[in-house]
Amino acid sequence: MEIVKESFEYRVYSSMDELSHEDQELMQIAIDQLDFAYAPYSKFHVGSAVRLEDKSIYKGSNQENASYPLCMCGERVALYSAAADKPNIAPKSLAITIKNIQMPIEKPVSPCGACRQVISEYEFRHHTRIRILLKSDSPEVYEVDTVADLLPLGFNGTFL
Repeated sequence: MEIVKESFEYRVYSSMDELSHEDQELMQIAIDQLDFAYAPYSKFHVGSAVRLEDKSIYKGSNQENASYPLCMCGERVALYSAAADKPNIAPKSLAITIKNIQMPIEKPVSPCGACRQVISEYEFRHHTRIRILLKSDSPEVYEVDTVADLLPLGFNGTFL
């Protein structure tokens, strides 16, 4: 038997002020999208924004349904919108922020498993990494270089 340890590094910014102007803009758009979340059941709002290689930005927010499996996460809304409009332009950066209106969340929250898989598919499809910026109620922002860091041993088209 062999034990393999998997680890990764990420950057923690003390506030959005430490981000580049481009990343501040993307995160602010994600924050603004919190107002468009439809989350009457969980009260957990997600705002997102994806910047493509051509500098265009697509927005997303989570959309719940009384039948939970039919809900759509904010990250996927933004990515699918971008892909529907510009299928051949690779995503470059994805900003995600959350707000639980029932309680404060002090640390950024990473995407759910389904969203990690979808982000992974876009990295695979475009042969590129997508930087992920994460924020919550706290001023801190986490930066992850690639979804592969959040989804080790991930599944992709090479297995098919």
